[in-house]
Amino acid sequence: MATRPVDFRKGVHGLAALVADVLCADPYGGDIFVFRSRRNDRIKLLAWDGNGMVLATKWLENGRFAWPPIQDGAMSLSATQLALLLDGLSWSHAVAAPVRRPVWPSGTRNPSGTTAATLV
Repeated sequence: MATRPVDFRKGVHGLAALVADVLCADPYGGDIFVFRSRRNDRIKLLAWDGNGMVLATKWLENGRFAWPPIQDGAMSLSATQLALLLDGLSWSHAVAAPVRRPVWPSGTRNPSGTTAATLV
């Protein structure tokens, strides 16, 4: 998520260039990039779906999106935080559960066919 507001006249190509140049990220890597407007009532999402670039825009009829303080750079959101943001809710207190790898009993085979010893 870009933390500084962007010019909302930018389209797919302008936002993809912004991702590459300013955020130093790959716009074709499969991540979803979220951009904010100056008024905090509109957002744009940019994503590469493997076949083409997707640009979605949402604006709230009433209220504003909850954003962190304006600063340079970007921040990452979990899927839960993104869903809350898109619903116009405060997402800053949502904490994603840590992703843990499964633990297989010693000497048994996991679904991929490797033994527990090769997973450690």
